[in-house]
Amino acid sequence: MEEAVSRVLAEYQERIEAESTQMQSLDAAQWKARRDGLLLPIGPDTGRVLNILIRSANARSILELGTSYGYSTLWLAEAARHTNGKVVSLELADFKAEYAREAIARAGLADRVDIRVGSALQTLPLLAGPFDFVLIDLWKDLYVTCLDMVYPKLASGAYVAADNMIYPVEVRADAMSYQRRIRELEFDSILLPIGSGIELSRRR
Repeated sequence: MEEAVSRVLAEYQERIEAESTQMQSLDAAQWKARRDGLLLPIGPDTGRVLNILIRSANARSILELGTSYGYSTLWLAEAARHTNGKVVSLELADFKAEYAREAIARAGLADRVDIRVGSALQTLPLLAGPFDFVLIDLWKDLYVTCLDMVYPKLASGAYVAADNMIYPVEVRADAMSYQRRIRELEFDSILLPIGSGIELSRRR
């Protein structure tokens, strides 16, 4: 991994650790009020797994639903550089997208990422695909809807990864709905107890 990428990941890690300490003192109402200002990342273990998977599958057309502050986007983009690929990342909040763009530029990966601001439900129909790899990590009540929208745009053998399948427990019902739905479609799927829990699926 190049020095610029490692440096930006280290900056993110400092923020992760600081926010982790802060969140321990928040009750449910305080957390909900502040959640848009929190990184809420997939974490380094999940990032490495997705990075390795993209490289191993030689995935070039990569879609991310939920840029947030760009932590996971950076892991995807670093892999895309090795596959000569491109990441299209969708984010609802413009201030998060701007933070992500700046971090990705500092990492030297701006040419590998196209961040589009707006509702994923409105942007997804505009994307042609086919996609080789998709990461779903937006608000959990949108997972099933977004899966159904992206399913026709997947390449044969494409991978779909969905975060937060185990934690936080407050979204477990939405996670279970997603797991049921993806098993109704033409996927081989498994729950990986990495980070907050990743449902990793491959289209047959």
